[in-house]
Amino acid sequence: MPLQSEHADPSASTGLMLWRVTNAWQRHIRAALTPFDLTHVQFVLLACMAWMAGPGPITQRALAEQAGTDVMMTSQVVRALEAKGLLVRAAHPTDRRAIALRLTPTGARRADEANTAVEAADAAYFAALPAGLQAHFLGALQQLPH
Repeated sequence: MPLQSEHADPSASTGLMLWRVTNAWQRHIRAALTPFDLTHVQFVLLACMAWMAGPGPITQRALAEQAGTDVMMTSQVVRALEAKGLLVRAAHPTDRRAIALRLTPTGARRADEANTAVEAADAAYFAALPAGLQAHFLGALQQLPH
């Protein structure tokens, strides 16, 4: 018995097409990150830390909120980044329950270098869309709930 669907063809399903495109894009990004010994989530957290860098400490919770990641998963990835010497975890100076994070100089350089590669990979991947359509696509994505 065939699948009961409102779509005559699987490629007419917005969700399926988003899933296919997301998987293809993620493969592209993983390839770009391979030379930096970073997984995609490690890169996202490292880049978010670089964006958040300022005079005060960054907490794991704030980092997870910035990246849109689960707090527990963020904690595990932060430990992996610490093991690679890309960031340092320390007691928070004012909140005994929190962990303060800071990039190491190596982590800051790796974030910059990997970000350049990811932005180039994005540009190459999305070049399949005409420039005007790229802006509309981004605008449409920004309208969807995160």
